[in-house]
Amino acid sequence: MAATNAAPPLLFCTELMGLNVYDTRGRKIGRVKDAALVPLIDPIRIDRYLVGGGWAWLAVRYDQVQKISLKGIYLKDEQLTPYHADEYMLRMVRDLLDQQIIDAHGRKVVRVTDVTFEIQHREGSDLLEILEVDVGLRAIFRRLTQGLLPPRAVRRLQGPIPPNSIRWEFCNIVEPDPQRRLRLNIRNESLEAMHPADLADIVEHLGPEEREAIIETMDTEAAAEALSEMEPDVQASILESLDSERAAEIIEEMSPDEAANALSELEDERSQEILEEMEPESKSEVSELIDYKENTAGAMMNTEFVALKETATVHEAMEALRANEELLEALNTIFLVDSHERFAGAVALAKLFIAPATAPLKELAGEGFIKVPVEETEDRVTEMFDKYNLLTLPVVDDDGRIEGVITADDVIAALRHK
Repeated sequence: MAATNAAPPLLFCTELMGLNVYDTRGRKIGRVKDAALVPLIDPIRIDRYLVGGGWAWLAVRYDQVQKISLKGIYLKDEQLTPYHADEYMLRMVRDLLDQQIIDAHGRKVVRVTDVTFEIQHREGSDLLEILEVDVGLRAIFRRLTQGLLPPRAVRRLQGPIPPNSIRWEFCNIVEPDPQRRLRLNIRNESLEAMHPADLADIVEHLGPEEREAIIETMDTEAAAEALSEMEPDVQASILESLDSERAAEIIEEMSPDEAANALSELEDERSQEILEEMEPESKSEVSELIDYKENTAGAMMNTEFVALKETATVHEAMEALRANEELLEALNTIFLVDSHERFAGAVALAKLFIAPATAPLKELAGEGFIKVPVEETEDRVTEMFDKYNLLTLPVVDDDGRIEGVITADDVIAALRHK
């Protein structure tokens, strides 16, 4: 008969809790009260079983266990020690059940209702490895019937209920204490890989302490991108909670207009504290934008753009793009200025790729230069984007010099916040 590769048997946390523990002679020594991972040693294997026996809890190491089943846990070693709290442990009942975690795969915040383990048989002994966390009705049913019905009966009755679970590798634990995050080896790589808008939605569903914990420990660039996507009140809450140096690092990674909008939501004193920690050039750009009147073109614009003399060629434009590589993702237009630095036209980026390298940019510029003064109202700017189907709109000062650029993204953000 051919050998089969059957999946390892499963055990739920609701079944593990209260399971009898027996010594080498089959005598009951207590019941399981909790179980713990030590992530720095092994991120999926249960390392300790905490057993209540009389007036004290005992700690059973994973390598002291012979067999695990629905009938109980049977030991092969009786040299047990009293349980002492260990900050390197992640306990299933105390730290995971009923707690909010981030489902990095489903991009949402969920509450853990149960935990599923696989029983692995290795070198003649059984051990538990965490497989997934359960968040659906099936897990709730197990919780409600825990201790009321035999485990096998519960398994039969839960059959018609669809499972709803998250693989352990997609779970990100939310832990506000920075020292405990370190001890539990909690990392944010899966969150940093998300789209900033998805991450922003997740963070907005967390409490203030949890929001700070996530942003505090993330890569600065990823934190800035996520913060840019959040609602103004959430931005303000996070920036208020961070120390000024960390807040400044994040603000510097944001575009100047987004940074100015975020700081404008804070009290003047707090905003100034963060500005003082910023590099002089970034501080100057952001400070100028904060000074513009709210709901005007000046307050909406971004000061990151590419402008060249109207006499420049396509070759010179391509060189300018290479020198401003960090802007390319959001860039679709190059602006032209005359000899007095006044706005003189705009060239769509796409035209550069079909024009000869020696072609003057002035010849590629469209007709009818549309621009707005810094004092123009937000409503009027929105109307112009709609009327002329614009992607970008230059903002000029009283002398016609370009102060900044408003993009379609800026208009969408303004409309969303109304």
